Amino acid sequence: MSRFQPKLFVALAGYSRADLFADLAAGLTVGVLALPLSMAFAIASGASPAAGIWTAIVAGLLISVLGGSRVQIGGPTGAFIPILYGIVVNYGMSNMLAATFLAGVLLLVMGITRLGSLIRFVPVSVVIGFTNGIALVLILSQIPDFLGLTSTSALPAEFFARMRALWQIAPTASLPAAALALGTLLLILAWTKYAVRHRIAMRVPAQLAGLVLGTLASALLQLPVETIGSRFNGIPQGVPALSFPLPDLSAIGGLLAPAITIALLGAIESLLSARVVDPQIDDRHDPNQELMAQGIANIATPFFGGIAATGAIARTSTNVRAGARTPVAGIVHSVTLLGIVLVAAPLAAWVPIPVLAAIVVVTAIRMAEWHEFSRLRHFSWNYRIILLATFGLTVLFDLTVAVEVGMVLASLFFIYRMQDLTTATPLVMDAEADAGARGFALRGSLFFGAIGKLDAQIDPAVLGARVLVLDLDGVLNIDTSGVDWLFGVLRAQSRQGGHLVLCGARHQPSSLLQRAGFVVMLGHANLCADLDAARARARALADAPARGD
Repeated sequence: MSRFQPKLFVALAGYSRADLFADLAAGLTVGVLALPLSMAFAIASGASPAAGIWTAIVAGLLISVLGGSRVQIGGPTGAFIPILYGIVVNYGMSNMLAATFLAGVLLLVMGITRLGSLIRFVPVSVVIGFTNGIALVLILSQIPDFLGLTSTSALPAEFFARMRALWQIAPTASLPAAALALGTLLLILAWTKYAVRHRIAMRVPAQLAGLVLGTLASALLQLPVETIGSRFNGIPQGVPALSFPLPDLSAIGGLLAPAITIALLGAIESLLSARVVDPQIDDRHDPNQELMAQGIANIATPFFGGIAATGAIARTSTNVRAGARTPVAGIVHSVTLLGIVLVAAPLAAWVPIPVLAAIVVVTAIRMAEWHEFSRLRHFSWNYRIILLATFGLTVLFDLTVAVEVGMVLASLFFIYRMQDLTTATPLVMDAEADAGARGFALRGSLFFGAIGKLDAQIDPAVLGARVLVLDLDGVLNIDTSGVDWLFGVLRAQSRQGGHLVLCGARHQPSSLLQRAGFVVMLGHANLCADLDAARARARALADAPARGD
């Protein structure tokens, strides 16, 4: 069981006034940045902008107070959009909240049972594949709002059906909406590139600049575009009524796989975010504490109508660059958003939907590692196949299938590589025992994937040796399939009146062989400490009368 020790409790020891001022400045900065992102991600997920803001408030607060990182900023992220939108389209909003709650429970269990370190076992090829796939799915999902397309019903979540629907409604594109979205996108990219030359501009996040200037342009020019006010009737000015994330009984089976995907993706993204900033703050996060905080946050946010949340890499990096020192900055970020909702919520009604679509597109462009495609030629075919398969399946089907297939492929390639590294090299036996003894030095891992290869090399019936010596000094580990193979070799030797001698077994192989009862069946005299002792034993057995003589 993992010990519950949030980083906040550790950070507050020796907390100074300088730390407070630094955290206040960073929290205000990242809180303002989170406003447009939270609204945009929620709308793209099929929820209301208020759901995104309250997710950032509630989840951001809990992750900062209970998390295992000093500077992690939690909230809705773009990675969840394809999953959440699919749940909303197929099962409805209430079931999406239920899936988020279930994912929170899974994350909490993962943290309590100390599974945080296991997330690092997900290969980088799978992570890059689904990250780039999610980025492309995000861009495609924003086409309707970016171009101002109109549809009488929600677009399908499935790729091919969605593309067909987009083609059918393409003639409804709005030039003012497309121009506003494109202008906002270019403004954000330009602001990011050139703001470094101006001290004042550097303090204003590019996404916020795009939101404010895009909204002003739409209002001053009276552009005929959809806004938060026209689609959602604005954002309620106050705390939302509590809701209870109860799923439809008929949908529970269908929600399980998406909930597992949300939990796995949330764990990967939050721990990746914490690991990225650790060197920048000269600290190490607690992965299990972080997962527990993520779980509690995702359990709580559905009660406020919120969506899935995790550690946000972009906001966390901004938090560090703004000078954050402790989780207090994350708390200030949540309080800042709460103040905006309580004071300035009516102003959100003026925000154009195409502007928010442009913000999501920019986020998608930046979250992906597009350069990895050009670097594929430098890596093995195994790496290329895993990355491209995960990427393609994420785009064409869904993230759940993509991660499952990616992990299966990675496991199969790993098994193949490990069995390729497992070898059986013939040993040179003593001259007086040559006629009746054969020996092999095993190297690598004696596991289920290598059994077929060893069967072809070491077949007692073909070798016809009276004494077969196997040197296990180079065997790092053995599994039950390896033990079963050794039982088979021993029985084959016994059937033809021969003997099996083992030597050099390390701790793990020796322990498993003892527990499996193999040593008793083999005979303690035939389990030697080293190769010299095994050769002496083979010489003695070769000189002895054959069994049955």
